[in-house]
Amino acid sequence: MPSPHVITPSQLARRIGLPDAPVLIDVRIPDDVAADRRSLPASRRASHRDVVDWAEAWRGREVVVVCQKGLKLSHGVAAWLRHHGAEAETLEGGFEAWAEAGLPLVSPAQLPPRDAKGRTLWVTRARPKVDRIACPWLIRRFVDPEAVFLFVAPSEVLLVADRFGGTPFDVEGVFWSHRGPLCTFDVMIEEFGLKLPALDHLARIVRGADTADHALAPEAAGLLAASLGLSRMFRDDLAQLEAGMTLYDAFFRWCRDAVQETHNWPAGRTA
Repeated sequence: MPSPHVITPSQLARRIGLPDAPVLIDVRIPDDVAADRRSLPASRRASHRDVVDWAEAWRGREVVVVCQKGLKLSHGVAAWLRHHGAEAETLEGGFEAWAEAGLPLVSPAQLPPRDAKGRTLWVTRARPKVDRIACPWLIRRFVDPEAVFLFVAPSEVLLVADRFGGTPFDVEGVFWSHRGPLCTFDVMIEEFGLKLPALDHLARIVRGADTADHALAPEAAGLLAASLGLSRMFRDDLAQLEAGMTLYDAFFRWCRDAVQETHNWPAGRTA
């Protein structure tokens, strides 16, 4: 009889990128990580050896534990997490099953270093509109849920990034910025290896809104209008980012699940 605390790769894939996605904890041993350094989207690395020290931090949270094959390490860690009050499951077949299914894996090649608390730190220009909200959404949903974003004066972005150990983005002359016709959102999807049809569709909308090329996607004009409206509703950039997270959650779900759905009410109305 299968364990009641197991989730399949296909079931977990449906929850990746959503605001209520479970916490993903990767407990693969160093040798397995060295053989394939990619990781499940938004997952965190931890060791099974000191699980009793960190399990309490996830009390009351929904967690999925990932090891190489979905066997003893993930089952043991999940059991410890449940002992500490978490709602913990294991990924059936582990990392190997996820990779064999062709599901998205994040490349660490360009992942910025983490701070003492395990977070990536990003710095960009204040008063964001499109790309500077879209990119934080992508990072928090698919790369690092705990990522920190600093919005500063344009002239200070590089200096702040250097002084505080952050990674600058969406400014001229840095790695994480526009490349030819691509906007920073496109670049992040490519560099992190996030090949998902829904993200590709969303990227066209973001690019159209960010570069004023609304012919790329009919939704681009709407995203730009909503983005400019948000920028005028909030004086605080972090408050605007939190509101923008919901906006991009909605666009992502539309791209993934609702592009064929139409709305016509009242039905049958004649001119």
